Amino acid sequence: MITGSASQERSETSMARRRESTQVPGWAIAALVGGTAATLIAAAGAVVTALVSRAVVIPSVPEDDVEILHYDQAQGTVTLSVTNDSILPGVYSLRFSADAGHARVGEVRSVADGAVVRPVLGVDYGDLETARKGRISGWYYTHPRELGVPVDEVEVITPVGPAPAWFVPAPEGVGRKWVIQTHGRGVRRGETIRAIPVFREHGYSSLHISYRNDGEAPPSADGRYALGDTEWQDLDAAIAYAVEHGAEDIVLMGWSMGGAISLQAMGRAEHRDRIRGIVLDSPAIDWQDILRFHGKARHVPELVGDAAFATLSHGWGGVATGQSEPLDLERLDFVRRAAEVTLPLLVMHSDDDDYVPVSGSRRLAEARPDAVTYVPFQIAGHTKLWNYDRDRWNTAISTWLTAKGL
Repeated sequence: MITGSASQERSETSMARRRESTQVPGWAIAALVGGTAATLIAAAGAVVTALVSRAVVIPSVPEDDVEILHYDQAQGTVTLSVTNDSILPGVYSLRFSADAGHARVGEVRSVADGAVVRPVLGVDYGDLETARKGRISGWYYTHPRELGVPVDEVEVITPVGPAPAWFVPAPEGVGRKWVIQTHGRGVRRGETIRAIPVFREHGYSSLHISYRNDGEAPPSADGRYALGDTEWQDLDAAIAYAVEHGAEDIVLMGWSMGGAISLQAMGRAEHRDRIRGIVLDSPAIDWQDILRFHGKARHVPELVGDAAFATLSHGWGGVATGQSEPLDLERLDFVRRAAEVTLPLLVMHSDDDDYVPVSGSRRLAEARPDAVTYVPFQIAGHTKLWNYDRDRWNTAISTWLTAKGL
């Protein structure tokens, strides 16, 4: 009978012999581990590339990023956590509780101990008393009627279906001069209401449009943004609507991605001969520049960024992004296409824009000083130029319209 210790000894000896007979050379282990690591790295890179690519084209809703610390209804003030937006000078929207509420806030009263106090100029809807999170927005207004102007709810028949729009007639009634307002990425037409007064002063009727995938207009077949490369078709439909209703001289105004949409319409719209000029607020001029800017801010390796560009701009990338058609990033680059600018442009952009870098606007202005009137802002951030310095913003548009005979 074999004792337990003898049995264990034989077993260990047998295992040792098996290890010796099957031992893998050190160089092979290194190669295997290295290969596995490379495979894992490649797989991880592919996943990150897919996520980055999808984030560019999938519509999203801005997140509440400021804490609402206290609302003093008696004093008419709200105390917010300090963020880059919450301490900006000017007047703003405070959208709260995941867009369930909207208030308007005035100039900063005080900043201390990580908190900023601002006056509440009005609560349009929602319960600010119980709200815990919100975000500062440049919209300020929620509907044109808040300006005391007549407004009609209309529909523009776009290639993806009927899209709601607001129409505000000129003071003397519907005339030949129209401005068509196109909002930016991830927001809605309410963003553009701020421009109504200055254009009305110059005799313009205003059409404030929605477009595919913005949450108001019908979605596209793939439900993806094309950064202006397909959305311009909805603006084209709005231009046709304006022409059908008497517009002869049309100015386009684009905010952020709405700028890219407007620039595409400049050369591609059916009635582009009616467009007299374009006003751009914080515009997306060069998407590759914008995406590199965001990649660097999020510490995305440059190789991953380049791979994301390839994914977005080639047909095979649709497997990762869900796009039905690839993006033509070069066609969306109006720094590269500066020679094709055929209309006078007014470009307003803030040097500290942390969403759409100012570099594209500056380079376009430098390339085409004959066509581009460039008005720089500081501190104002992204699409908050009006909020930060309303007089300067209105004066820039008014002066430009007068100088161009528009």
